[in-house]
Amino acid sequence: MHKRPAYDGGVPNVTRADAQAALRNPLAFIAARWTPDPRTVRRAVLAALVMAVVIVVTGGAVRLTGSGLGCPTWPKCTDDSLAATREMGLHGVIEFGNRLLTYVLCAAVGWAIIAARSEKPYRRGLTRLGWAQFWIVMGNAILGGIVVLVGLNPYTVAAHFLLSTALIAVAVVMWQRTREGDGEPRPLVGKAVQQLVWCMVAASVLLIAVGTVVTGAGPHAGDSSDVPRMPLDWEMVSKLHAVLAWIVVTLTFALWFVLKAVDAPGGPLARTRELFLILLAQGAIGYVQYFTDLPEVLVGLHMFGSCVMWIWVLRVLLSLRERPEADAPDMPGPLAQEPATSASIAAPR
Repeated sequence: MHKRPAYDGGVPNVTRADAQAALRNPLAFIAARWTPDPRTVRRAVLAALVMAVVIVVTGGAVRLTGSGLGCPTWPKCTDDSLAATREMGLHGVIEFGNRLLTYVLCAAVGWAIIAARSEKPYRRGLTRLGWAQFWIVMGNAILGGIVVLVGLNPYTVAAHFLLSTALIAVAVVMWQRTREGDGEPRPLVGKAVQQLVWCMVAASVLLIAVGTVVTGAGPHAGDSSDVPRMPLDWEMVSKLHAVLAWIVVTLTFALWFVLKAVDAPGGPLARTRELFLILLAQGAIGYVQYFTDLPEVLVGLHMFGSCVMWIWVLRVLLSLRERPEADAPDMPGPLAQEPATSASIAAPR
């Protein structure tokens, strides 16, 4: 009986069974043949987080430069062209460039999923966080198309930003989980401190939400003065936004004081101190932009600061507990036992 020649260092032989396994579940196929270094997994997840922030900032640049309808259709840039044309000018280039960055974001999230799925031992929860990012990106891409098709309706623009904020939240949690084990979380502070932090998180969410209303009622429509704005008093909403900002600052300072009083571990103290400084810088930018008639550069910097603030709020929350290594890691079954259905290709694993 003819035998297959042994592998001699050249191109490896790929059997029909290998090809079928790769088609059934490519992630499991890769995971069976590659084990990334833990630093590689952390860097992949961090890259996805960075891209989530970049897409928010570039999306803000699209709006602040009046390029929101630089590509007036979706998914094509025009009815006849997938990409921006020379006749569309700089606005078309800016809007189309932001659309292209969505593919870079998808690649970063995909790389994070592959790295998490291939880590040994297998961590199902970590991989699911990667898939959660993927589906949020897909949903936000569709919502972004709706924003264009409805002519930059301010309510859809606000929803677009809030979904990006949810993406950042999941990315931060996944990044934190790459540096922890899978054991049961152990609190580092008492329940009263945890409740104070949750109040701060809730106030931060409300602050960001009201910030989108400020944007929707403000003068930067994203394309032209013909774009309708939210029918609200912009100055009154801005003052409400400032009040909420001071509430978050006060809660953060109170948290820092309480953590010092109860002699909390260094992690929560450091994250809280960092958040307090970020909030002060963000507040200074906010007041300067308000009294200088909202210059585009400062508005864009304030949007970036909003992302950084949200990341640190979550870092404070996640620093309140520790997770050791699990006693019995969740190991996947052999590749041959993976489900042989087409649904297994896309299912979060």
